[in-house]
Amino acid sequence: MTITGEFIAFLFLAIAAIAGGVLMLNLTKVVHMVVALVFTFISIAGIYVMLSAEFVAAVQILIYSGAITIIMLFGIMLTRHNDESETSGLGRKIFVGAGVLGFAAVMYFGLYSLDLGSQDSADLHVNNTEQIGVAIYSKYVIPFELTSVILLVALVGAIILARRDDEDTDIVKEEATKE
Repeated sequence: MTITGEFIAFLFLAIAAIAGGVLMLNLTKVVHMVVALVFTFISIAGIYVMLSAEFVAAVQILIYSGAITIIMLFGIMLTRHNDESETSGLGRKIFVGAGVLGFAAVMYFGLYSLDLGSQDSADLHVNNTEQIGVAIYSKYVIPFELTSVILLVALVGAIILARRDDEDTDIVKEEATKE
């Protein structure tokens, strides 16, 4: 096996993605967890670039690293999340480590026995943005639109739940001042 620059770049990006995921599981402050998640998303976008899927990499950075992360931070700020959480003990670290190793083993054996058949990979990266657009807006237009509606409903629901919490705290404050 020869070690090429592409192999080293893939190894670096894969280790960075795994490290970001493990950090997200082990950190206790929610904002730090979101930063670790962004680290993972950007590493995965780098792997997409290596696979000649530049459009998917750009969407990964714009949608996941940008929009989803901002929505998560707004959700944290709207719900007044308490940053103080329980301390992580040795049992939790062992449990997380066992979970990561178990997932890695399942993925390794699953991918090792995967047979994708023989494809002509020379044409896969040609006009991949056009191929994705045609597939989304012809074959998958209904699931694409349903996903956008579900995301909109989730956003409206989060706003309603956050406002309801504000009303409940206002009622509690009013009752406390009456007494």
